[in-house]
Amino acid sequence: MAKQLARELINAGVHFGHGVSRWNPKMAPFIFAKRGNIHVIDVKKTLKGVLIAKKLLAEIVSSGGDVVFVGTKRQAQKAVEAAATRCGMHFVSERWLGGMLTNFRTIRSRLQRLEQLEAMEQDGRMDAESKKQASRYKREMRKIRTNLDGVRRMTRLPAAIVAVDAKKEYLALREARKLGIPTVGVLDTDSDPDTVDVAIPANDDSIRAVEIILNELADAVAIGKTMVSTRQQETAPRPRRVRSRRPTMARADGGQAVAGTALSDEPVESEEPATFEESAGSQEPSPDPQSSGT
Repeated sequence: MAKQLARELINAGVHFGHGVSRWNPKMAPFIFAKRGNIHVIDVKKTLKGVLIAKKLLAEIVSSGGDVVFVGTKRQAQKAVEAAATRCGMHFVSERWLGGMLTNFRTIRSRLQRLEQLEAMEQDGRMDAESKKQASRYKREMRKIRTNLDGVRRMTRLPAAIVAVDAKKEYLALREARKLGIPTVGVLDTDSDPDTVDVAIPANDDSIRAVEIILNELADAVAIGKTMVSTRQQETAPRPRRVRSRRPTMARADGGQAVAGTALSDEPVESEEPATFEESAGSQEPSPDPQSSGT
């Protein structure tokens, strides 16, 4: 499977880096060679980063955490939205607002404002306003929806951040580091690997390469969700089986009905045994064969 993934990444051009003059010296361990004026990324290091990131995300999601996919550059927007939607997580594809993590309470208040504006639009209160005021409300609603629609279901801080192009998403990575949130970054040869916890060296300008990497990470998130559901099913209390004691009738060998007893929690009424005198008095003496002849 790793060979097939490597072949797909190479065909997508994941190994093409930036020009030699734009490189970051800290990316030297991830560079395989130099061809002309372009650095060539080591695909083995790319595969290693993908595998480490998949393991990290699966563990985080299996423990109940959320993941936010961040990619605001044009080459990564659609891939980020598709991967996050596929695994049911959050994403930021238009613009990272400063303080989205460190000032999360304000972000939640803006989302509540969005819900309020949507309610006004549905019940007709927005159309009842003047044209100028209604246009202002619609513009505000459109702006909030564009920037925060991908995180509107996020009610708590995420447990991990996946960023495409760590150099461009430095605000998100800086806020995550300040809060101690693990980060996974897709890095080109001009990025700083020290800004992320797990580095995936790759050509972040290749749409196909970014799509393949994000799909692999989305699969890891889906596996983590499956582990959560499996653990919940194992720890769920099982219903207790109640054994009943109800009188039943069983057929004997002679064809007569014989009273039997099945297991039940209800008491069974039974006749009390007769005393010795009652049993002796109820029996009639058998006639003596000798006296019957005389």
